[in-house]
Amino acid sequence: MKLFPNMSTVIEIGPLSIQWYAVFIVGGAYLALYLSARSFKKTAHPYELMSDLFFGIMISGVIGARLWYVLFSDLAAYLQDPIRILMTREGGLAVQGGLMAGILYSIWFAKRHRIDFFRLADMVLPHVLLAQAIGRLGNFTNQEAFGRVVSESYFNGWPAFIKDNMFIGGEFREPTFLYETLACIIGWLIINYGIKKFNQYKRGDLAYAYLMWYGVSRFIIEGFRSDSLMYGGLRTAQLVSIAFLLVGLMGWFGMFRKLFKKKPVILFDFDGTLADTQELILETFRTIFRKHLPDYELTIEDEMKWIGPTLKESLSRYFEEDQVESLIEEYGNINKEIHEKYIKPINHAEELLTSLKEEGYTLGLVSSKSSSAVALGNEILGFSSYFDVVICLDNVEHHKPHPEGILKACDQLKASYDDVIYVGDSVTDVEAGKNAYVYTIGLVFEEKRKQILLDSKPNQVIHDLLEIKEILKGEHGWTSDLT
Repeated sequence: MKLFPNMSTVIEIGPLSIQWYAVFIVGGAYLALYLSARSFKKTAHPYELMSDLFFGIMISGVIGARLWYVLFSDLAAYLQDPIRILMTREGGLAVQGGLMAGILYSIWFAKRHRIDFFRLADMVLPHVLLAQAIGRLGNFTNQEAFGRVVSESYFNGWPAFIKDNMFIGGEFREPTFLYETLACIIGWLIINYGIKKFNQYKRGDLAYAYLMWYGVSRFIIEGFRSDSLMYGGLRTAQLVSIAFLLVGLMGWFGMFRKLFKKKPVILFDFDGTLADTQELILETFRTIFRKHLPDYELTIEDEMKWIGPTLKESLSRYFEEDQVESLIEEYGNINKEIHEKYIKPINHAEELLTSLKEEGYTLGLVSSKSSSAVALGNEILGFSSYFDVVICLDNVEHHKPHPEGILKACDQLKASYDDVIYVGDSVTDVEAGKNAYVYTIGLVFEEKRKQILLDSKPNQVIHDLLEIKEILKGEHGWTSDLT
C-alpha cells in the first residue's frame, strides 16, 4: 500500500488506486447534497428523495460529461477503439456535458415524484457551484484544464506545490482551474447571501442566476484555456456558456413564467371558511351543557374555544375521559337535527367556488369534522359538486394542525405539494398549512379573532373569499416560502 504515491493519487493498494480527482468530485457532490438537503427539509416531500436525486445526478452527470468530451475531443479515435470511452481514468470529463445530463435527469425525477422542477432547481443548482469549485481542484492534481503559457515569475509568491504542478510539458501554465474555483465560490456567495437574502426572488430565479453567473464566468475563463474542446474553430464551452447566459436572462426577466405557470390546487377548510356553522356549533354545545352540566355558566371565552379544535379536544376540557366518546355521538345526533336550521354559506362562497371551477382549478376540502357532517353540510348548501377530493377527520390518523389531511388530499389528486393553497379561518388551519409547507390564506370571519389569526402568520389574510381571485393573479410559488 502506498499513500500519496504521486500528485494525482491518494492511495495505491496493489493494482487498485484512488485518484484525487474522484475524491474532489465526490466530496464536492456531498457538500452540495448537504446544503441542498437543508432547503429540501422545508418541503413536504420525503427527505430521502434528495439523496436519491443526487445519486442519479452523479451517475447521469458522469455519463454526460464523458460523452460530451468524447464527442468534441477526438470522436473518430474513440469510435475506432470504443472501449476507451469507458476509460475515464485517462481523464476527459466535460463539466457542461455533465450539467446538461444532470438537468435532464432532474426534470425526469421531478416529474416522476411530483416535485416542481424550478423549485427543485432553486434548491440545488446554486450549491452545484461549490461542487464545481471543489471539482476543479481535481483538474489541478491531474494537470488538466490549464491555461496559457506564462513566465516563471508569474508564480512569485505562490505556494511551491501550485507552481510545480503548473509546470506542464516543459512550460509554466496559467492556473485556470483556480480562476474557475474562485469564480464559483464568489457566485455561490452572491446567490445565497445576496439574491436569496435581500431580493424578493420568484421561483426559478436562483437557478437562472446560476446559469447567468456560470455562463459569463466560464465564457471568460475558457478564453484563457489552452486545452479547450472545439467545434470547428469555436470553443464548445463558450458556445454552451452563451446558451446558459441567454436562458438565464430570459428566465430572470420572466419570459418562461407564463409558459410554465401552473394553477395551484386550492383546498378549503369547511366550518367558518365556506360554511357559516358557528351558530350551529355553539347551539349544539349549549344543548350538551344544558343537559349534562346545567349549573355551568358558559362564557364567551368558552364558546370561542369550541371553534376550530376537534370535538374530542373541546369536550375533554369539561368532561371525564370515559364520557367523551358517548358525548361525541350525542353531539353528532343533535347537530344533524338542527343542521338545516343553523348552517348557511359564508358570504360569496358559492360565487367563488363556481368561478374557480369554471376557470379549471382543482378544489378540495380538508376538514376536522366527520365525513357524515361535512357531507350533510355540503348537501344542504349545494357545494358537493365543486370538490374533487374531501378529506375529513375519520379519513386521517392525525388531525389538524398535523398536515396529514392536506398531504393526503394532494396524494389522492396526484398533485404536487409545491403548488397548493390552503384556506382556513382558524390558527389550527394556518398551522396545518404551514406544517404542509403550502401557501396559507387566513379568512377573518370575525374581527375579534383577527389578531389571533394574524399572529399565526399566514401568507395572506383576507376578509372576503372573493379576494382569493386577486391573489391568484399574482406571480407566486404556491408554497409557504412563496418560492
